[in-house]
Amino acid sequence: MRASSGTDEDLSLEFDDLKPDPIEQFERWFEAATDAGIALPHAMALATADAEGRTSVRHVLLRGVDERGFTFYTNRESRKGRELAMNPQAALAFLWKEIDRQVTVRGPVERVSDEESDAYFATRPRDAQLGAWASHQSQPLKDREALEALVRETERRYAETEAVPRPPDWGGYRVVPEELEFWQGRRHRLHDRFSYERAGGGWTIRRLSP
Repeated sequence: MRASSGTDEDLSLEFDDLKPDPIEQFERWFEAATDAGIALPHAMALATADAEGRTSVRHVLLRGVDERGFTFYTNRESRKGRELAMNPQAALAFLWKEIDRQVTVRGPVERVSDEESDAYFATRPRDAQLGAWASHQSQPLKDREALEALVRETERRYAETEAVPRPPDWGGYRVVPEELEFWQGRRHRLHDRFSYERAGGGWTIRRLSP
């Protein structure tokens, strides 16, 4: 793979550039995106669907990746939480435009354990912890003042509490990848695309037509 500090050089992705394991390949690209100074390299589009197959999509933040999958946290009573309860499948998309790369992920979704969710929640800034209690995510809200009143009420409730507990309806999800695609933009739309698909205990890698 040719690297460049500018935008005019045509970058390439070849089979020999790829790690056999897609998580290792993702971590390599994620590090490159971080090193390139991209704002929010951990932002990812999350697509879900309800029981009737009606889709929705929004951006969330990747909070962990390892051999188990891609982890994010949210209110489980939000639209995405409700849809994942009905249809525990999801797709992710990372776009790092500055280096002309994209990664997509698809697979089933599992809940992160309460212990792991507790541990992550404890690392959040206190204001974010209080916000998780105050916001009934995706529910109708009369106006901004109503939200701010809920925040003030939550601040009073936990004013004497050093460690804010995790709300029972807030926690993590993990997308367990069955398919991943690594896309390297090329000139004239002749991009390099490679897919990983689970095959037994390993992965099958194929080049895809752009």
